[in-house]
Amino acid sequence: MIAPFKEIYRYIDLPIKSSRRLGRIIVLACHDMGNALIMLASATLYIRTLWKPRARYETAMQLYVTGIKSLGVITVVAFFTGMILALQTGLELRRFGQEVNIGTAVTVVMIREMGPFMTGLIIAASVGSAIAAQLGTMAVSEEISALEVMSINPNRFLVMPRLVALAVMMPILTVYTNILGILGGGIVGSTQLGVSFQAYLDNATRYAENKDLYVGLFKAFIFGIIISTVACYQGLSTIEGAVGVGRATRQTVIISFLMILIIGYMITRLFYI
Repeated sequence: MIAPFKEIYRYIDLPIKSSRRLGRIIVLACHDMGNALIMLASATLYIRTLWKPRARYETAMQLYVTGIKSLGVITVVAFFTGMILALQTGLELRRFGQEVNIGTAVTVVMIREMGPFMTGLIIAASVGSAIAAQLGTMAVSEEISALEVMSINPNRFLVMPRLVALAVMMPILTVYTNILGILGGGIVGSTQLGVSFQAYLDNATRYAENKDLYVGLFKAFIFGIIISTVACYQGLSTIEGAVGVGRATRQTVIISFLMILIIGYMITRLFYI
């Protein structure tokens, strides 16, 4: 008689355990988000110390790593993104005899969405993961604790330069991505779709609005803050040695990708609906 009751209790207890596990995950996620926002606020307050030589040097180094060292991969990705957009859009518009309008489609999509989106993904995968690995290695080797013992705030010394560098370079890299994407689309249009480069540029500049550019740059700025915050927090909270460094790097890329997708959609909805 007891066995059936055990089976019933097991099936009742299963959703209870799942609910507890889900609740624990939500609580930990809220805890991490709160700590990350506190770190972001603290690093933002330390921007006023940029006039100091050490802070300027660290920020300049991060600007170089974020901007100059990322130009190679951004150039290839941006160029082929514009080419793919032009080719796919042109093939569909050709069915209606409207392939001359690919300039409008490519330009609006690049400056409004694909430019900041692709730049954010590239920077998150390259720079964000590198930041998480670097700070994670410092955390597990107790270098962060050593800084605190020397009365050096990690948010000022480590987080603030990276936050400033990503917030500044993301809009600049996005403009670079937009230009190359539009140029790549023009090359495809003139060589494969029979659209002259002049006609492509005329349509590209006729219907694109300043609002599209401003919204795209605003997205890039927000994405830079998101990537730097996620990468620095994951790096500084790393534990368990080399395994923890790998986990922090992986979580940085995953969380950054998800946040870029979600926040990008919310910004688009805010400005266009």
